[in-house]
Amino acid sequence: MSETVNTFEAQQQGRPTGPLVHGYEVIIGFETHAQLSTQSKIFSRASTAFGAEPNTQACAVDLALPGTLPVMNKGAVERAIQFGLAINSHIAPRSIFARKNYFYPDLPKGYQISQFEIPVVQGGAVEFFLGDEKKTVRLVRAHLEEDAGKSLHEDFIGQSGIDLNRAGTPLLEIVTEPDMRSSAEAVAYAKELHKIVTWVGICDGNMQEGSFRCDANVSVRKPGQPLGTRREIKNLNSFKFMQQAIDYEVRWQIEQIEDGHEIQQATVLFNPDTGETRAMRTKEDAADYRYFPDPDLPPLCISEQWIEMIRAQMAELPRNMAARFQADYGLSEYDATQLTQSQMIAKYFETTAQISGQPKLAANWVLGEVAAFTNKQGISIDDPEVPNPRAVGEIVKRIASGEINGGGAKTAFQALCAERHNDISDLAAYVEKIIIDRDLKQMNDTGALEAIVDDVIAANAKNVAEFKAGNEKALNGLVGQIMKASKGKANPQQVNDLLRSRLAS
Repeated sequence: MSETVNTFEAQQQGRPTGPLVHGYEVIIGFETHAQLSTQSKIFSRASTAFGAEPNTQACAVDLALPGTLPVMNKGAVERAIQFGLAINSHIAPRSIFARKNYFYPDLPKGYQISQFEIPVVQGGAVEFFLGDEKKTVRLVRAHLEEDAGKSLHEDFIGQSGIDLNRAGTPLLEIVTEPDMRSSAEAVAYAKELHKIVTWVGICDGNMQEGSFRCDANVSVRKPGQPLGTRREIKNLNSFKFMQQAIDYEVRWQIEQIEDGHEIQQATVLFNPDTGETRAMRTKEDAADYRYFPDPDLPPLCISEQWIEMIRAQMAELPRNMAARFQADYGLSEYDATQLTQSQMIAKYFETTAQISGQPKLAANWVLGEVAAFTNKQGISIDDPEVPNPRAVGEIVKRIASGEINGGGAKTAFQALCAERHNDISDLAAYVEKIIIDRDLKQMNDTGALEAIVDDVIAANAKNVAEFKAGNEKALNGLVGQIMKASKGKANPQQVNDLLRSRLAS
């Protein structure tokens, strides 16, 4: 755990304010513990696998038995470097491990090995969209440390136990400036950070298992005043609870101030059953932990050659991929960012775009129909139930060529959703069969369409008169009648152009 200090007035000059809550500005900073994806612990060879029987994965080093010494896990350092590269931060060529002293039953050494004055990752930023607005949250640092054990409380038998399986598990603690101004912005930041650590593969991001744990430092103030006293909401393990906890804490602090009470710095927990936060302990400051350099660990030295070797081995980063999507496919920054929320989504889009030859239309379909289907079903885009991207690309190709219109394309997509087709080799023929079997081909017979337009005009004198009188909306009624008469197969743009031409003459 790190302490996001409460003296950011200089950095806050010129920072945008967020929406006021009852006349107060909300200030939020985050501390996130990302469990690194190593197979062994940060200073020992004990396993980090989740779900083992209590105290079966704690070796002599983890138990702090006399005479044991920590040995740095190279894989943990490499993952810290990867994160630093992913967020454009400074990788310290020399960083120091420190002892953070506090007493708790699940901390076997009586101190936690962490980093204090000189962390391995310094600075950087996380960019994301909140709606259509681009946001940037600055990072203070990301440092390596070991996790503590876990206290187990069995209320039904009135006993507590200690499980030291987690003791020594490698963590990367990621600390932000207090740049967020609403719970929605905080959740959007947390989701983007979650995307980054899972994208580069340094953390599995499993919030239920504790692999990605967020602490939110929340305070309120009147605009233009100094930062208020913060309270830290610990161990938020879902994005839903994160927003609920912050919203409740903001309301509680404002009520306390309005009633004439002072906010006391504290660590609080969120109870999802009641929707409330409650104080757990008075919040400590750095001095309370009596940090000093760990004498058992030498400085961590990272050469530029090591950094460049790791950079060369990393997959394309999401921000670089988004920039490529803008340059190569002509997408907007917003669409490119949404399509790089995960490697699976990005891969799905690129396959769809390459098959169809229509990247912008493919992007609309992946972010529209495909996303709507996955959200409704509660599945990820790589689930077997999701239509094959090559098949979706065939649909998009036929929209662009005029073979089917938007309505027909949606019908074909729904057929793909309802049928298993991922093992079909010739998806182009399969999509064509769907279109033919369901009679979805767009009407391209101009003469037949002209006849339908003339019939609709003759049968809807009121709409025609209203349109000629300047009511543009009256045209929509006529278009709807024509689409109905053509059984939805007419080209909407062709209908619109032909209808306007007829009415003008």
